[in-house]
Amino acid sequence: MYFTDRGVEELADRRGREDVSLGWLAERLREFVDLNPEFEVPVERLATWLARLDDEDEDD
Repeated sequence: MYFTDRGVEELADRRGREDVSLGWLAERLREFVDLNPEFEVPVERLATWLARLDDEDEDD
């Protein structure tokens, strides 16, 4: 188990039944980076990954 799994599990346990918009999530990510600028790159990578989940594989 990765250390981050504990945070993901807590998120699922505490807020897993809530429906949120992607706009709401984007605002929370911006707030997080404003408060924790050292996490800008990982948050950017996560946001980009989420944004492109449905893109077709470009290598095929």
